[in-house]
Order: sequence, then C-alpha cells, then structure tokens
Amino acid sequence: MVEHERDDDARPMTPEESLALIAKQAEETRRGIGPNPAVLLAVWGLVWLLGFGLIYLSAPPTSLTPLWLAGALAVVAFAGAIAYSAIYGIRSGRGVRGPSRLVGAMYGWSWMIAFGGLTVVNTALIRLGLDSELIPLLWSGTSLILTGLMYLAGGMLWQSKLQYGLGVWIIACGAASVLAGGPHNFLVLSLAGGGGFLVASLVFLVRSR
Repeated sequence: MVEHERDDDARPMTPEESLALIAKQAEETRRGIGPNPAVLLAVWGLVWLLGFGLIYLSAPPTSLTPLWLAGALAVVAFAGAIAYSAIYGIRSGRGVRGPSRLVGAMYGWSWMIAFGGLTVVNTALIRLGLDSELIPLLWSGTSLILTGLMYLAGGMLWQSKLQYGLGVWIIACGAASVLAGGPHNFLVLSLAGGGGFLVASLVFLVRSR
C-alpha cells in the first residue's frame, strides 16, 4: 500500500492536471493581490442607491427626511466609498511592476485631475450666476458624464467589455438625470445609476466564478 501511494505521488501530472494547478495558483494570486472588483462595484451601487435616494426623499413633495440629514448621510457615504476605492487601488497595485503599474497609476490620477477640473468649471459657472434650480442638474449631469468617460477609458485600457458597458450606462444615466429635471434627477441617479453598479457587480461575480 505504501509503495503504491508513493508511485501515485511520483507520477507526472497530466496536461489537464497541470492546467488546473496553474489556474488554481493564478486565482489564489489574484485574490491575494487585491480585493474583488465586484465588492467595489457593490459599494458604489449601494452608496448611489441610498445616498441619492435619501436626497430625493428629502425634497418636495415627499419631504420624508430633513434635507440636512439626507445631505450629511450622503456625504459620509460617498466619503467612505472614496476611501474604500483608494484602498482598493493601493492593494490592486501591490506586487505589480512594469508598464501595467504605470498605466494603473496614471489612470488613478486621471480621476482626481478630471474631477478637480470639473469642480473648478462648475463652481465658476455657479459664481457667474447660474440659476439655483439648475445647480443640482449641472453637478449630476457633468459628474456622471465624466465618470462614464473614465469607465469607457478603463474598458479600453484593460479590454473589459463589462467596464466599457458600465461606462455607456452611466453616461446614459447622466443624460437622463438632466432630462428628468429636479428633484427627479436624484431618483434616476439612485435607481438607474446605483442599480447599474449593482448589476455590474453581480455580473462580474458570476463571470469570475
């Protein structure tokens, strides 16, 4: 019996067994390098769903919650999501070297540069006398268009159809939010925008398994 077990341990692996072992080790390495992107997408989906949903419920005619409370909770939720995204980016880049690391770093900084410029432009338009009723539409529309473009760029860089498709959906949500007008734009952001992130998270999770 002992000799038989030793013969089994010493025999060379078949090509199928070798491929299975390589796939298993690759999956373990992927999980060790960084968190699951499905979790990141789910976090943003919940933040959009709850954050923008609370703001919509605080506006007339519903006014179910005080506006200051809804705004404060939304700010805290988005701040938490941004912090988690930063941690995700750092962990994802751990152990990566060469051009891939440079591309990832440049893509990460592009988010900050793009939204920094967007903030300056929108703030300047508000100071020039933009109608107060149009301010929420300005921020929601331009922010989603920019976010969608960044996802399109990410989809092209990493050849991810899922990320590219999410970018298309976010751009469509941005346009729809402006067409819906206030305060219904927040309902569009909550249900369509947040729902889009959650669906993408579910699709990514199913495909990865």
